[in-house]
Amino acid sequence: MKNLTTITLTINNTPTTLTVPPMKRLLDVLREDLHLTGTKEGCGEGECGACAILFNGELANSCLIPALQANNATLTTIEGLAPNAAHLHPIQQCFLEQGGAQCGICTPGMILATHHLLAQHPNPTDTEIHEGLSGNLCRCTGYMRIFESVKQAAIASAQSIAAHAPQSPPHNLSS
Repeated sequence: MKNLTTITLTINNTPTTLTVPPMKRLLDVLREDLHLTGTKEGCGEGECGACAILFNGELANSCLIPALQANNATLTTIEGLAPNAAHLHPIQQCFLEQGGAQCGICTPGMILATHHLLAQHPNPTDTEIHEGLSGNLCRCTGYMRIFESVKQAAIASAQSIAAHAPQSPPHNLSS
């Protein structure tokens, strides 16, 4: 029998314990053991970003991470981004509306990279968008629709924050 190790992690807000080979790629654990197939394999070498996830809040290529390294980690995959199965996350909705998704291989990684970017830069410049998505390759588009999707997601995020901001009571100016 292969050498196995037990790891405990939180994935998409769900505590999980698994027994897996310690050097098994986290990408394969997600897809094969947890059946979270939204995370895609593009190159298998950490160059394309198709397998990107949030690993303790940072964008990471899951094809480069051994399972053992995920012990006690908090992970978010594309499946964990939407608030529930009936609704898309606003970033996903913007990618859909702006045509930022083509074949779908790069889309989960692009969306998670966008989420990470907007957490750091809520109103990103074109340069920040280019840098924020620089680890993600798309073989279908010229990137313009993806960049437009990110810009629209920033606007949608700002509008959502403004709509949910507490309202100050009106001031009574009369004495």
